Amino acid sequence: MYRKVLPFALAVVSLPIFSLLAQTAAPQVIVEHNVAMQTRDGVTLQADVYRPAGEGNYPTLLQRTPYNKDNIAEFARQAAAHGYLVVVQDVRGRYTSAGEWYPFKHETQDGYDAVEWAAALPHSNGKVGMFGGSYVGATQMLTAIGHPPHLAGICPVVTASNYHENWTYQGGAFEQWFDESWTAGLAQDTANRAIREDTNAVVGMQVLPLSRFPVFNLRPMGDGADMTRALAPYFLDWLAHPTYDSYWKQWSIEENYAQIQVPALTIAAWFDLFQGGSLRNYLGLRDHAGNEDARRQQRLLITVGGHAGVGRKIGAVDFGPAAAEYDENALTLEWYDYLFKGKQNQFAGGKPVRIFVMGENVWRDETAWPLERAKPTKYFLHSSGKANTAAGDGALSSASAGKEAADSYAYDPANPVPTVGGALCCDGAHLAAGPFDQSKVEARPDVLVYSTAPLDADMEVTGPVTLDLFAKSSAVDTDFTAKLVDVGPDGFAQNLTEGILRARFRNSTSVASLLEPGKVYEYKIDLWSTSNVFRKGHRIRLEVSSSNFPHFDRNLNTGKSAGDTAEFVKATNTVLHDAAHPSVLLLPVVPR
Repeated sequence: MYRKVLPFALAVVSLPIFSLLAQTAAPQVIVEHNVAMQTRDGVTLQADVYRPAGEGNYPTLLQRTPYNKDNIAEFARQAAAHGYLVVVQDVRGRYTSAGEWYPFKHETQDGYDAVEWAAALPHSNGKVGMFGGSYVGATQMLTAIGHPPHLAGICPVVTASNYHENWTYQGGAFEQWFDESWTAGLAQDTANRAIREDTNAVVGMQVLPLSRFPVFNLRPMGDGADMTRALAPYFLDWLAHPTYDSYWKQWSIEENYAQIQVPALTIAAWFDLFQGGSLRNYLGLRDHAGNEDARRQQRLLITVGGHAGVGRKIGAVDFGPAAAEYDENALTLEWYDYLFKGKQNQFAGGKPVRIFVMGENVWRDETAWPLERAKPTKYFLHSSGKANTAAGDGALSSASAGKEAADSYAYDPANPVPTVGGALCCDGAHLAAGPFDQSKVEARPDVLVYSTAPLDADMEVTGPVTLDLFAKSSAVDTDFTAKLVDVGPDGFAQNLTEGILRARFRNSTSVASLLEPGKVYEYKIDLWSTSNVFRKGHRIRLEVSSSNFPHFDRNLNTGKSAGDTAEFVKATNTVLHDAAHPSVLLLPVVPR
C-alpha cells in the first residue's frame, strides 16, 4: 500500500501519448471539506467533495481510502475541472472518519452506503464510479460485491482477489515483509488517534516535580508486541488463521464475482505483489460477472512496477521511454469518459487487453489474456547432482529427463536465502522492490540453479509460469521457492517472477498435511505471470530453494507456525529430475 494514495501514474493510450489533465483554461473548482456521512450503524465518515463551479449535474467519482483523503486532492481538483463530481472519503477508523479500523471488515456495507450517499449529493447525476489502487482497490471490489444500485463502474489498480492467498499469504507462506511493513504504517494513524483522544493536561496538573509532567495520558502499552495487540489486533488475527477458513471467506472476492455487476478496468503490474490477484480478478469478472454487459466491458492493462515503483526505471532496470508513458490519472478519466460520457476513445472499441512487454519494452494490445497463441513449453531440469550455485551443472532444456542424480541442499532457517528485489511493499528505503541482479543469491550452496544455453534467437515468454517439482525433505514440513531469471551476456541475472509453496499446503491452503520425511512429493508452484522477451545470447534461468526472507516468513521445518514458536530444525531438501520424476518448468512461449 501507499503512504500516499497511488503515487504512481498510469495511462493506456495510443501513441503519441497525451494527458487529459494537461488542459488549459480549466474551469473553477469548488471544494467542500469534511462533509459528513452517516453509515447504517451510525458511524460518521468524512469526505471532501470537489465539483465544477456553476450549475449542473455531473457523473461522480468516488474514492474510499485508509491513506488520508488529503493525498488525492490534486487529482480530485483536476478531475472536477474535467467535468466530474469527485468524492474522497476516509474509510472507517482512519484520519477524519470515526469508528473502528479493521482491514476489509466494514468495506462492503460502508462502500454501499457511500455510493448511494454520493449519488444523492447535490450536482451528482446519479452515476458513480470508483477508482484507485492497492487497499483502495479493495474498497472498490468489496463495495461492488454489495452491488449498490448507483455504482456504474470501477477501476481497481494493483489489488488482490483473495485476502488470504494473494494478500496475507502466498502458497501458504506468510507475506512477512508486506504484512509487517504495511501494518506498521497503518498503526501510525491509529497511534495518533489514541494520543489525540487521550491527551488532557488536567490529568497531570498536580504532578510535582514539573519535570514529571505526562505530556500524553496513554495507558501503558508495554513492549512492541503489546503495542501490536493494542494498535493492530488484525495482524495477530492473520497469524491465527494460516489456512483459508471462514475468517477469510467472509470477504473473499473470488467467491463473489457473480455479485459484481459493473464494468471494470483492472490494472495489474509486473513485479507487483498483487499481480496474481489482479489477473484473477480480470478473468473472474470477464467470465463470471453478474450480467452480460458487465462481462463484455471488462478491460485489462498490465504495466510494469505497481507497488515496485513508477516510471521507466524499476529497481535496477531501465525499461525505456514507453514505460514512462504510464499515467494512471489520465487513464482513470479516459475510462470514465467512455463509461459515463460516451466518448469514443480507446475503450469504445479495439482489443480489451494491453500489456507491457519487457525485454522489447513496448506496449502491445491483445485480444485475450492469457494469450491464445502462447504455446505451453516444457523445460526440463537436468544435472549430474551438482546444481548448487550458478557455477554448478544445473541445466534447463527441452530434452526429457533421463537417468539423473538428484540435487540436494541444506535449508537452515537461521541462515535463509535473502530477498533481493521482487514483488515487495511497503518500505523501499529498507528493502527495495523490483528487478535486481540475483548473482549473490545464486552463489549460495542452498540455491539450485538451472539455466539454458545462450539463446540462438529472441524468445518471448508471456503468460502464466509454473514449476512442476518433484522433491523430498528430511523434515515434516519445509518450503520450496522458485524464481524465473533472465541472464544477460554480461552475467546480470534479472529476476522476473517468483513463487513459493509451503509443503504442508501442497494439496490445499484450507487443510494442512505434513510430510513423511524422505518421501517424494510433487509440488506445483505458481510463479504468477510475466511478459518478457529473452534476447538472443541471453539465458533462461530457474532458481530453486527453500527460503526467500523476509519477503516470506521462514519455514521452521517442524510443521509449526512461526507465528507461534521460535523453535526450528535444519532440513536436507532434495530435488529429483529423472525419468520417473520429471521436474519441469512450464513457460508460455509466444511464436515470433
